[in-house]
Amino acid sequence: MGNDERLIAFYRGEGHDHKGRRLKDIWELPSFWLEHTHDYIQWLFPIPEMGRFNAFAPLLTLDVQAVFAKDALLRQHQQRSLDVMLDFFGLEREDHTITAQPDLSIQTHIWLKAGGHNHLRITRMIHSLALCHAPELARAFQQAVIDIGTQQGIVSETSVQFWRDAV
Repeated sequence: MGNDERLIAFYRGEGHDHKGRRLKDIWELPSFWLEHTHDYIQWLFPIPEMGRFNAFAPLLTLDVQAVFAKDALLRQHQQRSLDVMLDFFGLEREDHTITAQPDLSIQTHIWLKAGGHNHLRITRMIHSLALCHAPELARAFQQAVIDIGTQQGIVSETSVQFWRDAV
């Protein structure tokens, strides 16, 4: 199975990633796993560029982007992936509005600290949402992490600029 077919099958819930995990399996994993495992985010939020941490992840081609444009199920599944990651980050979504959960704090949500792999994940997520035909969600997530990150955390201007450039 080629790159495009693997990614589409994974996102439809019919296939699996390079370690045999299905999309729904990843959605059910605890926050500890999401924080300490680094080879799933490329599957949940594919982009055209090869990542540094997972050479087995498929790339988001123009053909796959076209499938996302036509297939509401793929977009719904990516929104569910976003909701899983928002919960992990201490955020929540209602339609296109993303806000902080009441218990969001720098002590328990590491993305609010300067640098780190979660800032890279956030950049990837914004970029992938925009490319996978969810530009409103990409912008809502982008604005939320910029606002919340700078007001309640220690987010560098470098990270903020990456997030701004991701759309």
